[in-house]
Amino acid sequence: MRIFALDDSELALEVLVQSINEAVPQAEVYPFYIPSELIKFAKKKACDIAFLDIQMWGMNGLEVAKSLKDIYPKINIIFVTAYKKHAKEAFDLYPSGYVLKPVTKKAVLREIENLRFPLGNKTQQTLVPALSDVKVRVFTFGNFDVFINGKLLVFCRLKAKEAFAYLIDRKGSSVTTAEIASILWEDREYDRSMQNQTQVIISCMMKTLKENGVSDIIVKKRNQIAIDKLKIKCDYYDFLNWDVSAVNAYEGEYMTNYSWAEMTAGELYMRNGKR
Repeated sequence: MRIFALDDSELALEVLVQSINEAVPQAEVYPFYIPSELIKFAKKKACDIAFLDIQMWGMNGLEVAKSLKDIYPKINIIFVTAYKKHAKEAFDLYPSGYVLKPVTKKAVLREIENLRFPLGNKTQQTLVPALSDVKVRVFTFGNFDVFINGKLLVFCRLKAKEAFAYLIDRKGSSVTTAEIASILWEDREYDRSMQNQTQVIISCMMKTLKENGVSDIIVKKRNQIAIDKLKIKCDYYDFLNWDVSAVNAYEGEYMTNYSWAEMTAGELYMRNGKR
């Protein structure tokens, strides 16, 4: 079971996700603060249920629901709001349910037990195959993000996330501390101070992975480090193998967070044009 959770309030989103996890601990939960990011992600990854806050800045939950239904006509939409006045407008979209804030485990469980569209094997037949033996899912098309057991991985530092992204980009090839430093700080000289800073970033990255039980996806040998491709699921790698789902998910963007990824982005664009 895959569930999207959307709320532009950090605290409200935390409560929502916690309630979902308590109600259905076996589910993969994908939290989002920004509606456009959820919609972009939904084009890559199938979803069974979406809990959507209605009142948000910019695009509201009703508009998000319409966009999701265009992608998945039988997705179960459950609106979340603090205001009962939205109920009539929300139900005009034929949602699966409606939950008032503050969200509780009991309320979430009630809605999931009474879904408009039964789950069955719907998700497994759409965009991304279910791989229960793969804990780490990496998404490179668009912004770079990492999920572990369906939950967004938050690195202790942005540079640590970028270092991990570079290892993904290298597709299992070993890189040195100096090479990572040249990526993280393009215009700075690699001296002892820079070496120490880079090692701190790598340690931070490893700490985040270890705390989430997936440090074994990194292979370290002396002054070299690499990603173990066999222990992750990555849209970039699937695209290179001409996986249909990955090819269809590619829309011309690759790791848009990072300027150094432009070369790979160009190679992907050329490959896509030749298929």
